Amino acid sequence: MEPSSVAVLVTYCVLILAASLLGGWVPVLLRLTHRPMELLVSFVSGVMLGVAILHLLPDAVQHRAAWIESAPGVGGPPDLEAVIMPVVWWLLAGFLAMFFVERFFCFHHHDVTGAEPDTATSDDARGHAHKHQLTWTGAAVGLTVHSLVAGIALAASVQATAGSSLTRAAGLGTFFAILLHKPFDSMTLGALMAVGRRSLLARHLVNGAFALVVPLGVVIFLAGEGRVTSGQGDFLSGALAFSAGTFLCISLSDLLPELQFHRHDRIKLSAALLLGLALAWGARSIEGWHG
Repeated sequence: MEPSSVAVLVTYCVLILAASLLGGWVPVLLRLTHRPMELLVSFVSGVMLGVAILHLLPDAVQHRAAWIESAPGVGGPPDLEAVIMPVVWWLLAGFLAMFFVERFFCFHHHDVTGAEPDTATSDDARGHAHKHQLTWTGAAVGLTVHSLVAGIALAASVQATAGSSLTRAAGLGTFFAILLHKPFDSMTLGALMAVGRRSLLARHLVNGAFALVVPLGVVIFLAGEGRVTSGQGDFLSGALAFSAGTFLCISLSDLLPELQFHRHDRIKLSAALLLGLALAWGARSIEGWHG
């Protein structure tokens, strides 16, 4: 990876680290009610959905095609199925991986915020609450896996867009998605530890360790890429498609429950979703449709 791209990654990691630490302080300092939280969730979900569809997936296809075309003995444009199908399989693998993490560790922040609804939406919040018991240890495992994948996605996205006209904006959409979503994860973990009557010191220590997971994911990607002596384009394509699947799963798991449980504020929630998508599209425009 070029030094300029490494500098961008370091900057992103520092900002994400700060956002994660800040999110861990929210349950200590503030008491957010249900409606503002759901508007924020819809907005962030829109960003993640847009990044998955408009950033990660197209880049995965592009790098797969470029890798096949540059292979020895390949003449002319690559076969469409040879380009698309591996990307689709990696996309599905990422979606299922995050689906099973959520199913077995059940860490979504809806469960936490739904336990403290405001008076205007208490019925909806109670209906949305899951019936199984959440523990902070289960949440920590699930969120750690999620954050590792987010770090891999960030590094892959920066690497994929490093050749754009604005290198400083490489991976901007993925960065926004992680930066906005990370405080929710830290807030969930902190709130669940508070419910479990863990000390304030323990909550801060866990939050500090958790904030380092995304940078760890970045290191894992760079180490894996460094070990790939040939086929780096294929490795990058798979990482991007897998990350797209995880982002898609996370965004849909936040958005789809709104259809059943959030019959209030439909226009506001829809507007927040579209605003998030617009931010993802704007970031893609800044990055540039690189070739």
